[in-house]
Amino acid sequence: MTEASSNTIHHAVVGFDGSENSTAALQWAFDHVRRLGGGDIKVVMAWNYAPTAVGGYGIGGSLPPAESMQEVTERALADALEGVTPPEGVTVTQVVREGPASKVLVEEAAGSEVLVVGKRGHGGFLGLLIGSITNQVANHASCPVVIVPAHPE
Repeated sequence: MTEASSNTIHHAVVGFDGSENSTAALQWAFDHVRRLGGGDIKVVMAWNYAPTAVGGYGIGGSLPPAESMQEVTERALADALEGVTPPEGVTVTQVVREGPASKVLVEEAAGSEVLVVGKRGHGGFLGLLIGSITNQVANHASCPVVIVPAHPE
């Protein structure tokens, strides 16, 4: 693989949830885009109402309005990235959307060169039964997917 020309703008999407794994994924994306000569990284955080949360707010209860959830999540992402400085030539855009994380990430990664996510999940048989965001994006993204562990084994 050769280095890209300096006038090419590269685009990467990173799934971010504040975990050690997603922080490692963001660092991987920084290094990757910087090595290619610079570009844009879209850091994406998704939120949604879990079915159990909705079920728990039946009679007499209420969920916070979507606008509040959006604002709280935007603030959480901004706070998590506050001390993060991208390498020279790399710009970061923060995106917060409602929806299942895997669906939001696949949609946001359309047209990007790479989608980077942190390795997570239960592993073993339980992980096979439950499935995971990484499994979903790896199977449905229209671009290459890189799965980064916080601590490589």
